[in-house]
Amino acid sequence: MSTSSRPRLGVVLVNLGTPDSPTPAAVRRYLRQFLSDPRVIEVPRFLWWLILNLFILPFRPRRVAANYALIWEDGDSPMRRILREQCTLLATELTAVFPGADIRVEPAMTYGQPALASALAKLQAERIEKVVLVPMFPQYSATSSAAAYDALGQWLARQRNLPAVTVIKDYFAHPLYIAALAASIEEHRMAHGHSERLLFSFHGIPEAYAEKGDPYPERCRATAALVAERLRLPPEAWAASFQSRFGRQPWVQPYTDELLSQWARSGIASVQVVCPAFSADCLETLEEIAGENRELFLHAGGGSFQYIPALNTRPDHIALLLALVQPHLAAHIAA
Repeated sequence: MSTSSRPRLGVVLVNLGTPDSPTPAAVRRYLRQFLSDPRVIEVPRFLWWLILNLFILPFRPRRVAANYALIWEDGDSPMRRILREQCTLLATELTAVFPGADIRVEPAMTYGQPALASALAKLQAERIEKVVLVPMFPQYSATSSAAAYDALGQWLARQRNLPAVTVIKDYFAHPLYIAALAASIEEHRMAHGHSERLLFSFHGIPEAYAEKGDPYPERCRATAALVAERLRLPPEAWAASFQSRFGRQPWVQPYTDELLSQWARSGIASVQVVCPAFSADCLETLEEIAGENRELFLHAGGGSFQYIPALNTRPDHIALLLALVQPHLAAHIAA
């Protein structure tokens, strides 16, 4: 414990990452870091180096940069802007709960800026005694949450005087998370009406990763089932699917784009889509779902397509984050 009378506490909210700008050069830097992580791509390193440097990085950044430009707003990406707002709101709540403590809440990214190592170094410079790290991935996966663990471990390995650190693994079935998702859907439907089908679309992972023991797909399906149960939806009124495939290997199914096309061709006139794996709106929700998949559904014969925003800075989302970190901070103060 610090010699100061006020405990020094830190929380880091870490999301996946985003380029520094919607330009091919910035996207290329980001993709190089992201796609070079063996947590993300489990291919023999030399073979993947050839694929990445000869076939992906020379061509993909320009197209991806154009997609980022569609959603870039106020000089920043939605994910980074929302993450910073989440940190500010959570800090306010924590200060009210622990008025006698000195609390810092820092944003971080596993890839890109602000880097997790920089956020941790900033807290260390302020002599923070306890850090709670929250990977902002409700459903744990080795491709996302574990990469944040790796970055934390790499930083810790370089330090001498270590803070106490707690990592929140995930919260896919937390009652406040399920309640917040259900409330966001209900509020959207009160404002815009109901649809014939509700689709829970999650970011996908290769099927081989799940076969090796990644629990992510089952956590996603559990989240969807719990929200559907809370909303009292009959089985035929909803489904869970997986988006954002990359490469040629089979990914966890059903695929979001194929299911939406199938629904449209079978006469389903209206769908609403929510993306519970994303704690902040980003390229995969605003461009891929609300843009590309909307056009795909309509082109296949569908009528109404509505995207229900991520939890972002909703008060019930901030209340969930508070509930996740509060017990760990309180335990340190009590000690």
